[in-house]
Amino acid sequence: MEQHRKSLVFYLVFLAIAVAGIVYGGQLIDDYPNLRLWPWSNIALLLIGLPFVFLQKPVGLPAVWDEQIPVTKRIVQPVLIGLLFGLADWLLIEFVLRQEPHNGLPPYTQPFPYSVFLYSSGAFEIEVFYRLVPVTIVLLLFTKIREGRYWLHAFWTIAILSSLREPIEQLPGGPTWFIVYAVVSGFAMNFLQVWYYRKAGFSASLFLRLGHYLIWHIFNGWLIENGWLS
Repeated sequence: MEQHRKSLVFYLVFLAIAVAGIVYGGQLIDDYPNLRLWPWSNIALLLIGLPFVFLQKPVGLPAVWDEQIPVTKRIVQPVLIGLLFGLADWLLIEFVLRQEPHNGLPPYTQPFPYSVFLYSSGAFEIEVFYRLVPVTIVLLLFTKIREGRYWLHAFWTIAILSSLREPIEQLPGGPTWFIVYAVVSGFAMNFLQVWYYRKAGFSASLFLRLGHYLIWHIFNGWLIENGWLS
């Protein structure tokens, strides 16, 4: 019960961040006409994930916030890995691929500190619908089939499929080498996320993505906004 309570609090904290981001963004929209502002319907969608918070242990996964797992595996390692992926994207795109100076914030950034709210919420939304919901549903089904005999096969199947989803959905343009890089790195990061999800819980997968977003979206946007990458 204590794990359930702390996992629920963890989920609700990110819901609160999303709500705060919508309210904060509404105060900025007049100054930033191109501001990306979440609709309130996104909060309703995120509520879909709430029941899945309580299904992690029954399907054979760690709790969403599992204090039995060391902080190094649950937070530190995922964040560091995410930072490395974010740093690789930042160096490659901003210093190798980009040919012209930025004239204002590009679409993959937002003004700071609003960007902290938007991209924290965005990471949470992706992890709920790329990881928490589909993985839990698949594993819930396979725990019922022949007493879970095919659980591991089901996990690795959904792990691979969920890891392919983002690179395919966000397939970029540009040189062939960059498209290959984006697909390979995108798959690798997503696969590591689902691996950490199995070993350390949903929070570990989320923290890995937050590490990536911290560099690529938030820090990068702050640099551009302040003229460091003009």
